[in-house]
Amino acid sequence: MSKKESLATKRARERGYFDKGPDWYCEFRYENCTGDFEPEEGVHRRDPSSVLLIDGVYYTWYSKSYGAHVGFGTGDLDAKVFPWDYTEIWYATSTDAVKWKEEGIAVGRGPKGSYDERSVFTPEILHHDGMFYLVYQCVENPYVNRVKETISMAIADNPHGPWKKVDGPILQPSTNGVWKGDVDNRFLVEEQGDFDSHKTHDPVLFYFNDKYYLYYKGERMGEQMYMGGRETKWGVAISDQPEGPYVKSEYNPISNSGHETLLWQYKGGMAGLLCTDGMERNTMQYAKDGINFEIMGGIKGTPEAAGPFRTPNTDDRPLAGVEWGLTHNVHCKWNYIMRFKADENTKRPYVTKTMYE
Repeated sequence: MSKKESLATKRARERGYFDKGPDWYCEFRYENCTGDFEPEEGVHRRDPSSVLLIDGVYYTWYSKSYGAHVGFGTGDLDAKVFPWDYTEIWYATSTDAVKWKEEGIAVGRGPKGSYDERSVFTPEILHHDGMFYLVYQCVENPYVNRVKETISMAIADNPHGPWKKVDGPILQPSTNGVWKGDVDNRFLVEEQGDFDSHKTHDPVLFYFNDKYYLYYKGERMGEQMYMGGRETKWGVAISDQPEGPYVKSEYNPISNSGHETLLWQYKGGMAGLLCTDGMERNTMQYAKDGINFEIMGGIKGTPEAAGPFRTPNTDDRPLAGVEWGLTHNVHCKWNYIMRFKADENTKRPYVTKTMYE
């Protein structure tokens, strides 16, 4: 009598799950930082960038704002909406990656009437050919439900700055969505448009395959909930020059899941950790071409808005690009930055001595 296979077994076989080993699996451990990254009443510090090591000193850039937030719908267009509202990009240094010293503002909000007047936040950093490129998202004023959010860049030849902003956004939402009516409701649409018709978020920049790859998260107008999470997906835009112009890939969206972008280079391709949203949330994925990602393993306890320290040779093993880094704790009144570490000892099943006896 032939053995029958369940749909779950067939699906796993077809998708190659049985061929995947433990190399892409870990669990994450967390600990608080000290110094200026200790929790502080009245202050939000969040969205840390990846960590750079320059001349024996660690650097990170992050969002910082002050005061309580009240959400939408108050009728006061000047009220602070979210922790990342009225935010500027600050940076800090450390010699041991535990105790951090806040150095000051790297990039501030723009002048009245500009695309970045209200807030600049969620930075990421690329150090390439002696130059430093900060990419970040921007909000104009007023901050309402239907506001479109963009991505911009500032450039410096020193991690301490000064930083020079480029002229205008380097990436904007697609223009093929149509709002329904005049009520400030982001769920009411005539047409949803592309996956990034409302917002372009969470940028991260790489020099990859002799070009500049700008990965980002897209949010759609009239966003729906599906498969256990929000309708957020990743895209990529590519340029010959770091300042742009950036052209969105014809393969976009390049993921069907994921919230914040977390990627690192590995063996000629790009590896990524997708968390929080979608049917493939909490997975490690890999794309040799940086675009067509394949699931390599499932992960639990993923860090939020993580900024990894990418080891000097991320080809050593799949998890070398996410061995440790910074994340933020948002499950508290005042957001603060903390450390994460990938515990690779969890690749093997837990066994007690008595199981061998």
